Amino acid sequence: MKKYQIYSSLILAILFVANPTSAQFNYGAKKKPALTGKDTITTAIAVQDTLKKVVAFDPNVKSVKTFDTTLVGGFNAKAKKSLRNNYAFFSETNKRAGVQQRIPLPYENLREEDALFSEFVWEEIDGREKLNRPFVYQAYDDNGDQRFFAILLRAIEKEEVVPFSADGGDDRFTTPITYDQVSAMLKGSLDTQLVQNVDNPNVYDTSIIYNTKLAPSPDSIYTFRLKEQWIFDKKTSRMYCRIIGIAPVATIVINNKPVKRTLFWLYYPELRASLAKNEVYNPKNISTRITWEELFESRYFNSYIVKSSIDNYNDKLLNAIYKDPLRRLQEGEKIRQKIFDYEQDRWVY
Repeated sequence: MKKYQIYSSLILAILFVANPTSAQFNYGAKKKPALTGKDTITTAIAVQDTLKKVVAFDPNVKSVKTFDTTLVGGFNAKAKKSLRNNYAFFSETNKRAGVQQRIPLPYENLREEDALFSEFVWEEIDGREKLNRPFVYQAYDDNGDQRFFAILLRAIEKEEVVPFSADGGDDRFTTPITYDQVSAMLKGSLDTQLVQNVDNPNVYDTSIIYNTKLAPSPDSIYTFRLKEQWIFDKKTSRMYCRIIGIAPVATIVINNKPVKRTLFWLYYPELRASLAKNEVYNPKNISTRITWEELFESRYFNSYIVKSSIDNYNDKLLNAIYKDPLRRLQEGEKIRQKIFDYEQDRWVY
C-alpha cells in the first residue's frame, strides 16, 4: 500500500513539473474598469496632442492642379519595330522601305466651266460589314496599329494632316484643332475632383480628371463618314467622284441607347500622302495588298448615303427626315440612282 502511495505522488510531481499551468485554476482575465467622463476627455486631449506632433500643419500650402496624362484610349500610338526580318523573303526589308516612299498620283485637273453636273454627297462606311472589315483589322505591324482610325491618329500626331472640329455638324473645315484636343476628346469630358492634401489635411487639392462615361471605346469607332462631290465633266464625258473629307464616327451608349458622335474632320487631299504609305489588309493574299489611297480612289468599299445636296432645302441628314432605317436606305439608293441616270442620259446610243 505504501508503494502505491509513493508511486502516485511521484506521478503527480512529474505532471506538475511538465505542465505547471494545469495545476492552476483559470479564473479568466480581469475586467478593466470602465472609463469615467473625465477619463474620456483626458484621453481625447492626449490623442489630439499626439496627432499635432505627428502631422505638421502648414498654413502656407496652397491647392495644386494635377492633370491626367494617360494615353489615347486603346490605340497603339508608339509603334514597336521588329529587330529581325519579320518575313521569309530576302528582299522584304527593301520592299517595306519602298512602301514608306510612295507618293499618290496627282488628280486630273477639273475646270468648273466644264462641269455640267455637280452635287455633294455624304456617305458612311460601316466597318462591321464583311467588305469593310479591313477598316477594323486588329493587328500590329512595324508602323503600329493597323486599324484605320489608328492610322488617322498617327497622321495627326506626325502633323501630316490638320484635324478640324465637327461641333455643330460643321464639315467645311473652319476650326482647326490640335492633337491634344483630339486625345482629350477620346478620353472623355473634363471633370474635377477634390483630394485631401498630403502635407496639410486642411487643404483640398483640385484634381482635373476625365469622365470616361462619354468616352468612346476603341472598338466603337468603326464608322467613317465621307464628304464627296460628284462632277460630270463635259470635256471627258465622264462622271468623277472626288472625296473632300473623312470623319470618324464613334458610337457611344447613353441610357442604353447607341448615339453616334462625329469626332473630327480631315481634309482628304492632305491625307492622301499618308494613306499611300499604309497598306490594306488582304484576307485572300497578303502579297497583293494595296494602299489605303488606292482603296478610296478605286472605291473598294461599301457605303450608304446619309445626306446629299439634291432636293435638300433644309440641309438635313436623312435620319432627321426619315425615322425608319429602311426608308433611309431606300432614299439613299434613290439619290445614287439619280446620279447614275444623269451620267447615262448624257450618252447617245
